[in-house]
Amino acid sequence: MIVTEGALREQLRQPRAGARVTVPAGATLSPSAQDFVAHWRLEVVTSTPATPERREWDRPGTFPVVREGDVPRCLTCGGAVTEKPDGLTQLDACHFAPKTHPRIRLRGRIDTLQATVLLLAARAAALGDEPLRDHLGTVAAYCRELMSAEYHERPAAAPGLAGLSEEEIHAATHDPRATVGVDHVVPDAGDAELLLRLNLLRSQVREVELVALDAFPSPHDPSGASIVHGLNRLSSVVYYLELRHAADAEDRP
Repeated sequence: MIVTEGALREQLRQPRAGARVTVPAGATLSPSAQDFVAHWRLEVVTSTPATPERREWDRPGTFPVVREGDVPRCLTCGGAVTEKPDGLTQLDACHFAPKTHPRIRLRGRIDTLQATVLLLAARAAALGDEPLRDHLGTVAAYCRELMSAEYHERPAAAPGLAGLSEEEIHAATHDPRATVGVDHVVPDAGDAELLLRLNLLRSQVREVELVALDAFPSPHDPSGASIVHGLNRLSSVVYYLELRHAADAEDRP
């Protein structure tokens, strides 16, 4: 295993002289990582790295709808819905709504977003980038958290990645040279496939954020506002993955 400068920077977040970094047993430092260690006079400790604590929402998906309680009613006419017409779908546990309802449109876009993330995770695995695959698994789990929050009309949890909070990720994307070790990413046609696909994913997250604003225009709706905010921060998470990928690419021998 090769430990890159980007991986060391992720451990430290803010480099300081004499700090301690941990690398897996048997791992070697890339040339850039060796320079980074020498520049900051870091203490390198060999051990099994601690696994970051997983957030409550970062888990495998389950079938999202469990029907229970009273028969749901049609949001349009108020009647009981015992047999679902093709044009309606379950808005929440108590109501069916037309499939053109803004919340249903948003749910579909987040579902598509999750599917795109999972395909990209599979591509990362096929290209041997298992850390990126695992990070994208967390991104997909957060898409499910957003859909669950929308369906249950509850505030969505904040996103996060690899032990980093949403605030730390947001700050890192605004000063990538200090935190990740590279300048802002400006993709072009010569960049690697995974970087370009991450860039596409980031732009798709921003599009879904606009759909969320259509579904939840009021900033005073606790659930809707948290979903809009979560999508805004999710684009930062994906951009952070772009930065990490670019840093690792610079670091490869």
